Amino acid sequence: MPDPADEITPEILLGAYAMGIFPMAEGRDDPEIHWVDPRRRGILPLDGFHISRSLARRLRQGDFTVTADRAFFHVVSACAERGETWISRRIQSLYEELHRLGHAHSIEVWQKDRLVGGVYGVTLGAAFFGESMFSRVTDASKVALAHAVRGLKADGFRLFDTQFLTPHLASLGAVEIPRASYHRLLRAALDGAARFDPESYSSGWTAASGRVQDSAQTS
Repeated sequence: MPDPADEITPEILLGAYAMGIFPMAEGRDDPEIHWVDPRRRGILPLDGFHISRSLARRLRQGDFTVTADRAFFHVVSACAERGETWISRRIQSLYEELHRLGHAHSIEVWQKDRLVGGVYGVTLGAAFFGESMFSRVTDASKVALAHAVRGLKADGFRLFDTQFLTPHLASLGAVEIPRASYHRLLRAALDGAARFDPESYSSGWTAASGRVQDSAQTS
């Protein structure tokens, strides 16, 4: 496990993800980085994403425009705009470096020219480590996740790591698994190869996937 006293570089951060650990801080201005390896891990199975009928309608209506890697800095900043956040300025700076190196990506949801939702994460091999998401209007984060799942499947990713399981993620099909099971899935994903193509995540749900059912389970 990396020594918190060391200067953290993008390479050290990627090495941590490959070991199954990720960084957190205790606040926006916390200079320390704490390394986390949860006993139980949240994942979102790419073949088990749950789309409710209301979300399916929202996706078909085209109320939002969805892009990828157009506003990475703004998505991370929006995710950090909470009363309590684990995304310190130091951690955000590291994610920005990973983005420049092609190892961190964002999916953005827009209403006209206003950024209203999004999700970002780190990629390594065929693993996507979802870091955080935000929503400023109803369903915006769900739309971001739906497009993320569709794109990750299209791009050959095998693992969508959500780190922890929240009620919101559970309602969308996320599950919690033991640490040992997660590490097995992680090793398999790191042995794979995937390429994040921003076009795979863009708008045009019906045109790109034919039916919502092509990309996820519905009920």
